[in-house]
Amino acid sequence: MTKVAFLVSKDPKTEHGGDVELARVALRLAAESYDIRAICLSDEPPGDTTVDVVKGGLRLKRIVQHPVDKVGLLTGAIRKRRSLVHIRFDTDELVEAIEAGDDDVFFCEHNYMAESFIRSKHFGNKGFVVNTINTESQVWLATRGLLGKIEAPRLLRDELRVAKLANAVGCYEIEEAEMYRANGVPGARFMEVTLPPIEQIDISQSGQRLVFLGGRDWPPNEEAFHIALRLWPRIAEGIPNAELCIVGAKKTGSTDPVYPDRVRDLGFVDDLPAFLKTCRALMAPIRTGGGVRVKLLDSASQGLPVVGSGPAVGSLTTVLGMSTYDDDDEFVAECRRMLLDRDVAVKAGRDLYDANRTHWEQKRPQKAVEALVQAGLQPVR
Repeated sequence: MTKVAFLVSKDPKTEHGGDVELARVALRLAAESYDIRAICLSDEPPGDTTVDVVKGGLRLKRIVQHPVDKVGLLTGAIRKRRSLVHIRFDTDELVEAIEAGDDDVFFCEHNYMAESFIRSKHFGNKGFVVNTINTESQVWLATRGLLGKIEAPRLLRDELRVAKLANAVGCYEIEEAEMYRANGVPGARFMEVTLPPIEQIDISQSGQRLVFLGGRDWPPNEEAFHIALRLWPRIAEGIPNAELCIVGAKKTGSTDPVYPDRVRDLGFVDDLPAFLKTCRALMAPIRTGGGVRVKLLDSASQGLPVVGSGPAVGSLTTVLGMSTYDDDDEFVAECRRMLLDRDVAVKAGRDLYDANRTHWEQKRPQKAVEALVQAGLQPVR
């Protein structure tokens, strides 16, 4: 059986976030066909262990995640002419752990996790694939201010360099895969990975409640949060029982805005799945793309309708047939339609759930992961 080693930037057992959630999905899918293990950077004690991330247990090697050394990062970036991110995630301990294995394919979650593999003795001798998760250069450009503007071109240069060295590259966005192919990476492909279906929400039992979901330390979410507050009075006009709930951590150091009537900022909720069962739809007026869309994938997995913009939905328009609403008037009208017509919301939730369930019944996520692994066994063209 083909042996696959995943190189993961976060601990798949203890950490959370969109990228690590999708990493867990990829691990579970790969475990159905291959002998897998994972090497991760972690704040947990380093060493070998087995964790219940996949059926039957995942063999996991934890490598110490060193604190950020600003001087060392800057020095390394200048000396090696690399971006700060690609210096940060390249460590001697990771190289040592990679070289200790006899795996057939090394599956790197994020471009930057490939740097230590490229330095290892296995580079050029073992299969090598990258699952980009997102275009990190665009994330930095959108979220890191002046530093992001400086680093984004350097990051993109690193991303393209790593991608050209890999046997194949997987992307969660069609446009991202097209960008790589246009820049000399013919093995770049779109990964049709979503979250598996779980218990379907009964939208017929929901009240006239919309939810905005997402941590606001992520600048695109903070931007969308303020858009949601701006549009809410128009959405709720003439609907006495309409309510908007904001779920997710506030931006660090921010002061509360003046909330419109019938808006509740809940922060974290103890039981998010139970809370979502009380909502009519998720609103996602994202204006700046660049991150993984786990909130929307989570909604699809349980049939919660989504009113989302183009940057929020991205390639899910192709995968799940989701509509987008980029004009304020259209966005407001669709939110009002969800609140005022329960039958419309019920159908929207059912259609979204059925589309994702069919996607999994056809094994498209599994085939995408398997195809990327198999491409790792082929020579770089």
